Amino acid sequence: MGAKTTDWNNVQSHIRKYLDISPQSLHTDINTLSESIPLDFPISPDLTIEENNAIYFIEIKSKATVDAIAKLNLLRDFCLKTKFPKEIQLVIAAKSFPEREKLLMDQLDISMVKLPWSIKLTTEKQSKSSNHRITSAKSWKIVSRLLKEKKTSIRQLAILEDISYGWAHKTIQALIQQNIAKKDYNHVSISNIDKLLNGVAWERPLTNLKICEIQIPFIESMDTARKITRAFSMQHNIPVGFTSYTAAALYTGYGVRNDAVYLYLDDDYIDYFRELFESSSPDSIKAIIYRPDRDIFQDTLEKEGVRIVSASQTLLDLAGMGYSAMDITKEMVAKYEFL
Repeated sequence: MGAKTTDWNNVQSHIRKYLDISPQSLHTDINTLSESIPLDFPISPDLTIEENNAIYFIEIKSKATVDAIAKLNLLRDFCLKTKFPKEIQLVIAAKSFPEREKLLMDQLDISMVKLPWSIKLTTEKQSKSSNHRITSAKSWKIVSRLLKEKKTSIRQLAILEDISYGWAHKTIQALIQQNIAKKDYNHVSISNIDKLLNGVAWERPLTNLKICEIQIPFIESMDTARKITRAFSMQHNIPVGFTSYTAAALYTGYGVRNDAVYLYLDDDYIDYFRELFESSSPDSIKAIIYRPDRDIFQDTLEKEGVRIVSASQTLLDLAGMGYSAMDITKEMVAKYEFL
């Protein structure tokens, strides 16, 4: 539960009335809805209501947040990929809806239920470990190093990544609490890859970093990435880093979609990128551009003429795409110790 309330019955009644859901409709548990949903699935809405051929996944908040929106959207993506047997309706019930969140909800077809200010909502207390973000820059260094080493000590992880022992310990404790990692005497290892990847997708959805999509006059993604790399390196070494499918194809040899390239670029260079490459030609592909949320350019490398982000960053970004990129994400995980 993301929120608990002393007016639980009033909240349910208000939501049902607002959405025109029968009072007799079932309040159910997500894991009972389909055999395709694993029992340890890490995403569970605050309220799930089943009525006829529809299922309502509902988040209850004092204020609508991007995290709540991303959580519901990821849950829907998973259900759609697994041929979920019911029509899915996403709902956020909250007292306050900021303009940015309302726009995002409208784009993602998430219904808004305005709760009365008189209803008392209290945020559930979480432990310090559970609040520790595994996708922060320092934490992800520990997580990705553990994936590479397979099994090692917390102290060794801290030394290899030049991270304090205290931070490494907090990160591992967060993973253990979420049943993602396990400890065997003085050694730790990842015990549930699926849960790790699902947690990343919920905590740091890559779509939140997207600045824009620009049509560019090329027809083959890898050749496009080479041309962009060459153009930017010739222009005062403007930093660029290809990620996601583009980088993963070079790291793994895995065949990927050819209709887009994926890259990081600072906001200051977006207009220049448009000036160089934007086109209305029918023979074009998309450049999907993301805003860096950490120093990703320092560890880029050139592979087959393409400037790509590190293997660690590529894996983080792929996992952040959720189930749509799950096949190639798992391919990256399988080969990660050799990258």
